Amino acid sequence: MTDFRERAAAAYDAETFRREGHRLVDMLASYLAGTARGEGPVLPWAAPAVNVDRFAAAFPEEPHGEFSDLIARVLSGSNHLHHPRYVGHQVSAPVPLAALCDAVSSLLNNGMAVYEMGPVSTAMERNVLRWMAARLGLPEGTDGVLTSGGSLGNLTALLAARQAKAGYDAWNQGAHAGPPLTVLVAKTAHYCVSRATRIMGWGEGGVTPVAVDEQFRLRPESLDAAFKTATLAGRKVIAVVASAGSTATGAFDPLEPVADFCEKHGLWFHVDGAHGASAVLSPPHRHLVRGIDRADSVVWDAHKGLMMPALVTAVLFRDGARSFEAFAQEASYLFHGDDELPWSDVGLRTMECTKEMMALKVYACLAVLGTRLFSDSVTESYEQAKRFAKRLTAAGDFEVAVTPDCNILCFRHTPSHVPPEEWDALQARLRERLVTRGDFYLVQTKLPKGMYLRVTLINPLTTDADLDALMEALRAAARR
Repeated sequence: MTDFRERAAAAYDAETFRREGHRLVDMLASYLAGTARGEGPVLPWAAPAVNVDRFAAAFPEEPHGEFSDLIARVLSGSNHLHHPRYVGHQVSAPVPLAALCDAVSSLLNNGMAVYEMGPVSTAMERNVLRWMAARLGLPEGTDGVLTSGGSLGNLTALLAARQAKAGYDAWNQGAHAGPPLTVLVAKTAHYCVSRATRIMGWGEGGVTPVAVDEQFRLRPESLDAAFKTATLAGRKVIAVVASAGSTATGAFDPLEPVADFCEKHGLWFHVDGAHGASAVLSPPHRHLVRGIDRADSVVWDAHKGLMMPALVTAVLFRDGARSFEAFAQEASYLFHGDDELPWSDVGLRTMECTKEMMALKVYACLAVLGTRLFSDSVTESYEQAKRFAKRLTAAGDFEVAVTPDCNILCFRHTPSHVPPEEWDALQARLRERLVTRGDFYLVQTKLPKGMYLRVTLINPLTTDADLDALMEALRAAARR
């Protein structure tokens, strides 16, 4: 075909789409069934350069090859998060229904800068956020947005905190129109908080570290000292950032005393609950986030505790009007009217202008599958981590870094034939062996006592038997 109209018609042909769609769903269903049974490696390891060559960009000028063949190669070479022995990063094994929603979102392509470009997804987002706010115990005036990940969510919240507490209009006048700013943050907080303050132009001093206890939780009694340190350094403290489920160890900072400190000093109270805010859904574990209802802003990742595909992050503001202050700018070709900012034009409050229909998958899965599935999933993953920690401790040749608060657990193998000074190197070798063989996918982290292996039990298909097999696999690898 040489005529563009004919070629375009072929690319958009509904029957071709139907045929390829049926074939794709069959492939994905077979893949899901096999992966869920634990067939094959978790990660079919290949060096970066090897995969670059495998997927070399020899793009033809005319139609060539089969879509299904390409997808088969993608499936076979990818990291298989639905495999029960995936216990790695904090990225969920998404419920399949959510994947179908992503296909709908991609086909409709309703960007959400303004309401008329995404009328249904805008309405869904409003109601998903209301549901999440209610679960957190936040008041009716709470408002917010969905955005692309916890890093962007924390930046959005801190931009609003800056506009609310800096004492000057940093958005319009610049980062140096007033005294240099800082936020108080536990030493164990996610690096994205420091990244956010640097993006805002605050430099190295934009984060003032707060001491943590032996459980890696922020010490509320250390807030005064950190506040004074920042003040003596010429910094104006505007906020405290507390973690609800830190990335390194899953620690939950004590939110109530942090809220008291913020109230006393007139500071913005932000909770990075990207991982752990989902604890509010679990009756036995919601005490971990007691005090989150007092936060000025909260970040909550649905692609962690709610089994959604990445990325879906809620940024919730106790005072809904503050959600407009993160990005206080105008775009007359999009936004109309000067008197009242419409909540329905979501682009006013997000970094993204064009944004996918994030709310569709959350809304659809909650509506179709019911909320109990998600609350039970949080409960079981937290309880499974506790059971695993007990078995590791009882084994005698493993050491648990800290009793887990949630579904993140740090531990190391300490066989008697390896001297303690070699334990750090051993953990790294063990992880490399298991990951490159495809037996398990787990990660590692550096803690004050040294190197530890780290698992996130985020896959509902992972059983206690899989974790027992992990222990045996580590023992076998250490004997080699």
